[in-house]
Amino acid sequence: MAKQYDVLLRLLLLGDSGVGKTCLMCRFTDNECHSSHISTIGVDFKMKTLKIDGIKVRVQIWDTAGQERYQTITKQYYRRAQGFILVYDITSSRSFQHIVKWASDVDEFALDKVQRILVGNKADEEQKRKVPKEQGNKLAKTYGMEFFETSACTNCNINESFTRLTELVLHAHKKEMDAFQGSIDKYLDMTYLEGEQDKQDNSQKTCAC
Repeated sequence: MAKQYDVLLRLLLLGDSGVGKTCLMCRFTDNECHSSHISTIGVDFKMKTLKIDGIKVRVQIWDTAGQERYQTITKQYYRRAQGFILVYDITSSRSFQHIVKWASDVDEFALDKVQRILVGNKADEEQKRKVPKEQGNKLAKTYGMEFFETSACTNCNINESFTRLTELVLHAHKKEMDAFQGSIDKYLDMTYLEGEQDKQDNSQKTCAC
């Protein structure tokens, strides 16, 4: 049986509860929009295959719970991800303000060379907008991220945002993968293991005994 994909990448959706992370994931993977809100418990995931520059990329999207009580669980997945989508709700100033906290968590818990984009979701609810598009652009530039406003309901910028993050991850690792001369899956697993070893070494060096 022919291999169904060449590359497996893991992307994490991060943001407050209710910003529409699950809706974004379902629209991208299944082309469905769920209007009713059911909070994610812990972590859920779906997959979709893209073709980028002749490479079949299996994208594994992890949808994380935004509630604080689940964050110890979800942070365990940070170091296995190559890309992060930081999501806020354009009708919620609070969710936008919390992007700083989510970005800080990525800096602390994720591996080097991870790619991030910023997404302002629910762009179809313009009449309820609390966060101007210019603020989203400004915050994204502060963190060196690309910025999209999306709507899972109208399918606005869904494919564009997920595809762009996938492209950024592939390009970030291309040089090392070429040098590795093996599969990207093995390369990414190798970088993960090296990161875990560095983490253990650092914890030993910083012992306060």
